[in-house]
Amino acid sequence: MELIQNSPKYWEFIRTLRNMEGVREGFIQQETIDEIQHATYMLQYNNNFWICLDNKTPAGYVGIIDNDIRVATHPDFQGQGIGTFMIVEVMKINPLAYAKVKLENEASIKLFERCGFKKKYYLLEKDND
Repeated sequence: MELIQNSPKYWEFIRTLRNMEGVREGFIQQETIDEIQHATYMLQYNNNFWICLDNKTPAGYVGIIDNDIRVATHPDFQGQGIGTFMIVEVMKINPLAYAKVKLENEASIKLFERCGFKKKYYLLEKDND
């Protein structure tokens, strides 16, 4: 496995993975991202993202925006240590980064705890449904 700097070559991989059913629900913001929104976002934040390659195949991505980590592993690569690898490597780049994880996202909670993170705060929001 290797973690490489993001480039436009991987933008569609990130967008497609982020929009995948089963992946999208793990994120706090869950709306589907279209190509124009994503390109605009990547133009601003491209250098804040890294791609994990497994035998030269994109397996996931990790990014840090305002010290907040966002991570996704392609379903075909889940359970193989890709997420742990990405978190460990990105923490070498930014050791002050943290993660905001939804309470029901047990996989992400376990991932970050495996990487040495501890639950520190709860963010409470009013449900407006």
